[in-house]
Amino acid sequence: MTILKPIWYVLLVVTMTNAHSHHDQSSSCRHPAYQSYLVSQSPLVIYLDGFLTLDEQAHLKSITKDTFSRSAVADNAGVQGQRQTRTSQSTSVVRDDVVRCIEDRALLFQGFDTPRTHLEPLQLVKYGRGERYHFHTDWFTNAVHASSVMGGNRQSSFFAYVSAENITGGGTNFPMLTPPQDTRWCAFIDCDEPWENGVTFRPVVGNAVFWSNLLDDGTGDERTLHAGLPVTSGSKIGMNIWTRQGHLSENIRGKD
Repeated sequence: MTILKPIWYVLLVVTMTNAHSHHDQSSSCRHPAYQSYLVSQSPLVIYLDGFLTLDEQAHLKSITKDTFSRSAVADNAGVQGQRQTRTSQSTSVVRDDVVRCIEDRALLFQGFDTPRTHLEPLQLVKYGRGERYHFHTDWFTNAVHASSVMGGNRQSSFFAYVSAENITGGGTNFPMLTPPQDTRWCAFIDCDEPWENGVTFRPVVGNAVFWSNLLDDGTGDERTLHAGLPVTSGSKIGMNIWTRQGHLSENIRGKD
């Protein structure tokens, strides 16, 4: 199964209404009417304005307080460890009703054919002054991490901005994207960056970037290379939502 049909269905809806508002059967899960803006058709990159509510931002910070540790990254052999290429701190998010609601929102955005079992546990990443994540892709280059037992490779990514306190720097840079030209993008994109540097999304709290990681044949799309640029002052917290190609076992993603 590919993600293309559901995503292009979403893009059709975006073209017609340019807003999303859903209410789940559970009255406790109410999705904001966030706005969607197409950044790039190929690779598919969409900007989401207002993806997280203020209450959700506060809840995520509260339930992960004092749980962060130095982020790990896999080397070319697939071995996880601490590297100078990634100097942030990270933590997995415990699944509760608020987190399930955010998961539901990510699934609805991707269409009706993406099951919950394809979602990895949500991850928060915290960056302080001088911390960064050097250029990387979210899809795995090592087959060990992309096997069918592991749910295949990462089909898609969301990166949402949960917190940004007195921050300068710390943007999310996609060097292979062509920058859009309309000045209204400057609310979300660093328009002072040189054109040849690609697109740098500013850390605007509550907003998110979505992209598709894989080509039609299932191989990784090199154009989704990106980096968490160094924070020069202040701090930020971001959230990763990753969707796999296939089913993830309960011992990997936890109980619903």
